[in-house]
Amino acid sequence: MINELLSGSSYFGIFITLWGFYLGILLKKRFNYTIFSPLLVSVAFVIAALVVLDIDYATYENSAKYISFLITQATICFAVPLYRQWDTLKTNLAPIAAGIAAGVLATVGSVLISSLLLDFPREIYVSLLAKSTTTAIGIGITQELGGIVPLTVVAIVITGNTGNVLAFYLCKLFKLEEPVARGIAIGTASHVIGTVKAFEMGEIEGAMSSLAIILAGLLTVVAAPFFASLL
Repeated sequence: MINELLSGSSYFGIFITLWGFYLGILLKKRFNYTIFSPLLVSVAFVIAALVVLDIDYATYENSAKYISFLITQATICFAVPLYRQWDTLKTNLAPIAAGIAAGVLATVGSVLISSLLLDFPREIYVSLLAKSTTTAIGIGITQELGGIVPLTVVAIVITGNTGNVLAFYLCKLFKLEEPVARGIAIGTASHVIGTVKAFEMGEIEGAMSSLAIILAGLLTVVAAPFFASLL
């Protein structure tokens, strides 16, 4: 009865998504552990709610489409801090470009090596090549290469949330203290979700991470077909 009532609502998807995010904020404030990232908690909360209430994903997606509609607008807003850091971008243009290129090659190269070691079928291999791009770009790449789109989406979500949770600690572990370098590393490796953490670390990190999302996505579009042909 309850699941029928909720699944029939046009807004229940928005409701449980926002409640999941709010729960993540409360847990983060209470325990101050990165594992309680609001994004990660909201994903877990939504999955649990759909399973318990026996609501299929298509129904949830349809009722949460208004939040999805705002993703593009929110992404465009990343251009504002990038504009504020325009002088920093011009000063460090060469190392920024080299860092993003190296990051993309490391990403697709690691997928190739892992696939060879684990003997992945080609369709799984090509589905993972775009794991560090945004969902829109990753889906397009996977469709073009004949991969499994749902697998790509899962890989992108896991990669982004992993970056969001571990970015700060990895920068500290490898003594990466330069804000520009930290932003480029986070954005190249873990796209938009990782960029959220970059903005928490500082405006320069966030701006550079935003730039890395765009350029890394474009480079992956170019590099993925070549690497796909290697296996």
